[in-house]
Amino acid sequence: MGTLTTKSKRNGKPNDESSVPASQNEAWPTDDAALLERASKVMPGGVSSPVRAFRTVGGTPVFVASAEGPWLIAQDGRRYIDYICGYGPHILGHRHPAVVQAVVDAAQRGTTFGTPTREEIELAELIRSEMPHLEMVRLVNSGTEAAMSALRLARAATGRDKFIKFAGHYHGHADSFLVAAGSGAQTLGVPTSPGVPADLASHTLVAPFNDLEAVAQLFADHGGEIACIAVEPIAGNMGMVLPQPGFLAGLRQLCDDHGALLLFDEVMTGFRVARGGAQSLFGVVPDLTALGKVIGGGLPIAAYGGKAHLMAQIAPSGPVYQAGTLSGNPIAVAAGLAALRELIRDGGAAFQRLEELGQRLENGLRQVVQQRQVSCQIQRRGGMLGFVLSSDPILRLEDVDASDRDLFNRLFHHLLRSGVHLPPSPYEAFFFSIAHEEEIIDRTVEAFGAAFRAAAEDDPESPSTTP
Repeated sequence: MGTLTTKSKRNGKPNDESSVPASQNEAWPTDDAALLERASKVMPGGVSSPVRAFRTVGGTPVFVASAEGPWLIAQDGRRYIDYICGYGPHILGHRHPAVVQAVVDAAQRGTTFGTPTREEIELAELIRSEMPHLEMVRLVNSGTEAAMSALRLARAATGRDKFIKFAGHYHGHADSFLVAAGSGAQTLGVPTSPGVPADLASHTLVAPFNDLEAVAQLFADHGGEIACIAVEPIAGNMGMVLPQPGFLAGLRQLCDDHGALLLFDEVMTGFRVARGGAQSLFGVVPDLTALGKVIGGGLPIAAYGGKAHLMAQIAPSGPVYQAGTLSGNPIAVAAGLAALRELIRDGGAAFQRLEELGQRLENGLRQVVQQRQVSCQIQRRGGMLGFVLSSDPILRLEDVDASDRDLFNRLFHHLLRSGVHLPPSPYEAFFFSIAHEEEIIDRTVEAFGAAFRAAAEDDPESPSTTP
């Protein structure tokens, strides 16, 4: 029997130094550029998700070592007020004691079992108690998985293949969702990524958000083929865009008229814009709902649910197959339970606190843009805020496309130097938490004022504005 050697081989050749894993005791660089260079050798773009690479705003991403409350702490020790909040889940702030303790306790019992657990029942029951229209729930691992599975269920339940989505709405990276509108105002979709088959994309119909007439026309053209409408009730991946009055109700009516289902993607908005999600704000009841982010307390978990007769079609109760080895992971479930319990205790006082802080941030930013005479559209619900540099109302993707992205990029970097970390894209909403107390909000507003002044000085074509 051969003996192990210290040299690993591939194709009969010893590995070179670049392929040897780093020692845990190695002294890592703290410089962001050096870390990105090293990451880029082993990860596409040096990141695990594209927006983190700063390609939209330019520059080098901040490598974060830890976080606490409203703060991100970088590898080099710099501290940033965080308006990413994990892109939504950290509504209590980073490392909330109740969530941390729940994770520790759960990990001590085991990391994953591949069996049912009592805590899964508790989480599903808690979600249903807060969102009664979700009569049954299936836990999964990501928002992509939740939306993808809900779409499969809608297709199976209706016996139809096509569905409607809206330009600029993001429902994860499943093939059917990576589709944009073609040349017309409403049209059969075309793939937005290599690897998405054109014949699959042809089943995706795309309309502009807030354009009920366009949706009605799609039903007129394809009504008997449409399984569902998938919609973010508040769009959060094109700067945060609110539905116009009557738009969501109109979608509900069109679905009812044509035997289609209505799928709300509340992965981002669920338990963040309001206690009962966006559907509680607008009084429109979907057939199916996708959830994520907040319900995991910062760990990877998501869910989809809806009317019992639909969810009963999911295996093993019914023929629609969906499964996951890590679905209902006990550590993620424990974190989600702890987060939701903190949010709803004392009658949901955390949501009132979030509203107070959000109003303070919104008012402060409005005052800054008015003083600087900057064209800016600010929209907010609960713990999400949209900040689009435009003089026109923001109703759909084209309105965000027409915004001043150059100014946003300059503001972003001035704010970063001031210790405020926004999402690195004008197409992302800002997220904040109940840990963003008044002092943090006021520091943020002050930093925005200074950033606008500095950005104006950067731009030789910028007219003189109010100091």
